[in-house]
Amino acid sequence: MALQVDVVTLFPQVMAPFLEASIPGRAARAGKVQYRLVQLRDFATDKHQSVDDTPFGGGAGMVLKAEPMLAAVDSLGPRTGPVVVMSARGRRFGHADAVRWSLGEQLTILCGHYKDIDQRVVDVLGAEEVSLGDFVLSGGEPAAICVIDAVVRLLPGAIGDHESASSDSHYDGLLSPPSYTRPAEVRGRQVPEVLLSGNHAAIAAWRQQEAERITQERRPDLWDAFTATERHDGGAKS
Repeated sequence: MALQVDVVTLFPQVMAPFLEASIPGRAARAGKVQYRLVQLRDFATDKHQSVDDTPFGGGAGMVLKAEPMLAAVDSLGPRTGPVVVMSARGRRFGHADAVRWSLGEQLTILCGHYKDIDQRVVDVLGAEEVSLGDFVLSGGEPAAICVIDAVVRLLPGAIGDHESASSDSHYDGLLSPPSYTRPAEVRGRQVPEVLLSGNHAAIAAWRQQEAERITQERRPDLWDAFTATERHDGGAKS
């Protein structure tokens, strides 16, 4: 069964080209995933098709109204999967989320714009608020594209082989080691000799060592979590 990904947005034209290209597009053509882009403004209730209003309590910016957003989600039919709101105050999206959502049947993503979305949308739908990081975007569409790509590439058959995904950063809790391809020398810089040795055990050991080194240097938070898991499993690193 194909994963159903629904996106409620004011700017479906921003998302459509991406979902037709590369891995998301190939996965759709192969029947691994189906996309529905829902124009939020179609569910406005006044003649001006307004979907936002000023915030209660005053302050700058406009807030997306609850009724159009809820009506848009209702139009999609019964929900069997999570509803996700892209929000700068949400918890950090991670690889575990991508795995969890890739194993489901449906994923609904709501893209905010302007200042915020009426909190009652989250409360009524029991939605998960998710952020890509500690920064603010003009709207939820770029973040939604990132989430969809991370999820869809994990669907069986979406990419060429499982080994490709299993060597990515975050798959096993570590950042990935450096990659090299032909030629063996570029502007005086050589490919590490071990990668040219043909010794698969030595290559695997080098890659593991580099993954651990880079994770320690660049993401000590990930390294702490990785070593804690290793200790729990009885395989602590020295």
